Amino acid sequence: MTQHDLVVSNASPLITLAKIGQFDLLLKLFGRIVIPQEVYDEVVLHSAGEPGAVETRDAGWVDVKPVADDLAVSLLREDLGAGESAAIVLAQMTGAALLLLDDALARRKAERVGLTVIGTLGILLMAKQADLVKAVQPLLDVLRKTDFRVSARVLDEVLARAGEL
Repeated sequence: MTQHDLVVSNASPLITLAKIGQFDLLLKLFGRIVIPQEVYDEVVLHSAGEPGAVETRDAGWVDVKPVADDLAVSLLREDLGAGESAAIVLAQMTGAALLLLDDALARRKAERVGLTVIGTLGILLMAKQADLVKAVQPLLDVLRKTDFRVSARVLDEVLARAGEL
């Protein structure tokens, strides 16, 4: 993988895709993803037995990288979680092409420093565009039964972009 197609992920897309049985979309879409140690710890160690833990631990295509800039992470920690902060700094450090992130505040901060960000819903749209899923609607129906928070307006927008509204 070249630096230009490097994809960094936070915990939420890993966990959410695992909850709806679509974790492998990450492999199919991106080939490899990189996560900071903080995200690995959050998903695999602190959430053992929860969706995403085994999938992340066993995925040979998920690389764990330490974040060298503790100061940058700690500055972001004033407003964000450890995983989100580390993922943003790692994406910046590595010049990642894409950062997978769901939290609205974290997304705004990442975009403010010039990172390209998509979340779980964007991944589902990419999967449909790549013919990896037939339709987004059934996946959104499953997603709504989880603790994933999203407005009806955003769901309608996703369905419209998927050509399913």
